[in-house]
Amino acid sequence: MPRLLAVCAVHELRADSGSVGVTAIDKRAIDGDVRIGPFGVRGDVQASRKHHGGHDKALYAYSQDDAAFWESELGRALPPGWFGENLRVEGIDVNASRIGDVWRIGERVEVEVTMPRTPCATFARWVGGSAARGWVKRFDAERRLGPYLRTRRAGIVRAGDEIIVVPAPDGAPGLLDGYRGA
Repeated sequence: MPRLLAVCAVHELRADSGSVGVTAIDKRAIDGDVRIGPFGVRGDVQASRKHHGGHDKALYAYSQDDAAFWESELGRALPPGWFGENLRVEGIDVNASRIGDVWRIGERVEVEVTMPRTPCATFARWVGGSAARGWVKRFDAERRLGPYLRTRRAGIVRAGDEIIVVPAPDGAPGLLDGYRGA
């Protein structure tokens, strides 16, 4: 059964050498009920609205299977939020999603797959150490990007909620169809 493992929001803004000067990639799991609205998780922040946030990028989802792959590759634990994701999920191949798939989460919330994440230099700096060198290309090449989501119906979610996937209409492009990489 597909389910929500964690809902994550910014833990703290961190200084970053990028053009904005700070990053909100440091996301951590939130306990209990969490409100999802048109701009994503209540209390979350996107330091660069040019590249993150807004209605079509209100939420970012990442799968536990993909996180486990990277844990093995990097040799360290990567808890929910580490990828900058708002939703850590299991039981869904998020990269096989189709643009327009709708996820019903819990009793009320509906979100829609809009586009894949494009990894960036901020993400590479977050990874740190020797893994940061070539990280954007490496992450991109594995095609374990995860989707951005638009909120279709706001409401409350919590870790453990079931996710029901309502497929996009026939002919909808796959999340990674036509993706040219970072």
